[in-house]
Amino acid sequence: MATIELKNLWKEYGPEVVLERLNARVESGEFVTIVGASGCGKTTFLKMLLGTESPTRGQLLLDDKPIPAEPDATRGIVFQRYSVLPHLTAEENVMLSGELTANRFWGRTFGAKRHELRAAARKMLEDVGLEAAFDKYPDELSGGMQQRLALAQTLIKKPRILLLDEPFGALDPGIRKDMHALVLKLWKEQGLTVFMITHDLDEGFYLGTRLWVFDKNRLDPQAPGAYGARITYDLPVGKDDRGTLDDISHRVDSTARVLG
Repeated sequence: MATIELKNLWKEYGPEVVLERLNARVESGEFVTIVGASGCGKTTFLKMLLGTESPTRGQLLLDDKPIPAEPDATRGIVFQRYSVLPHLTAEENVMLSGELTANRFWGRTFGAKRHELRAAARKMLEDVGLEAAFDKYPDELSGGMQQRLALAQTLIKKPRILLLDEPFGALDPGIRKDMHALVLKLWKEQGLTVFMITHDLDEGFYLGTRLWVFDKNRLDPQAPGAYGARITYDLPVGKDDRGTLDDISHRVDSTARVLG
C-alpha cells in the first residue's frame, strides 16, 4: 500500500496556477528529495502534505484516504529557520509537545508523567547528539545544534512522515555533512517516509531514494502564473549521470530566470 499518492493534484490561488497535474506514488520508507526553482511550489506542496494547505483539484491520499486537513502526529516538519522556543531549554523544548498533549491548558505536567516525558526527551536528545545540551537554551547552541534540537522536537512525536523544508540551507558545509549523516541514521532507525526540499542537487542525489524536480514545462514570460509546476523528473537513487544532473540544473536555472 502506498503511504502517499498524488492523483492529478492541482494547487491554484485564484488565477495563479502553482502546481498542476501531479501524479506519483510514494511507498512507506522512501526518501524523496525535491528540487526546483524558487516559486515553483515546492513549499506549497510540503504544506499540502502537512495539512496547512488544501489541494484545489485532484486527490492527495495517505493510505488510500484523503490526507488529514490539519497537521497531526503522523507528520512532522523541520524548517530552515529554527522552530525552537528561545525561553525553554533543549530538554523543555523537546518535552513541550508531550506536555501540551497531556495538559492543553497549562502546558505542563507533574509527578510520574513529567519524569516519563523528561526521560523520553533526554533519549531523543541523545539520539540527535545533544546529550551534553539538556539544560542549554537555544541561543547557547550553534546553528547545527539548533537544527538537531528542531529534529528532536519533531521526532519525539513519532511521526510516520518527516517533512524537511531546506533544513540545512543556513549551515556551513562541514555541519551539513554531519546533519546528512544524522538524518540518514534517523530515517533508517525510525522507518520514516521523508520529503525534503533542497536547492543543492548533489545533496538531493546523495540523500534521496528518489529525486523529484518541480519545473514549469509550460512557460509564458508575459503571464508566469498561467501555468503550474509539475514533477518533470522522478529519478531513482544512485543515478550517477552527470548529463542528467547538468540538464536538471539548466532547466531549474531557465525557470528561475523566467519567474524572476
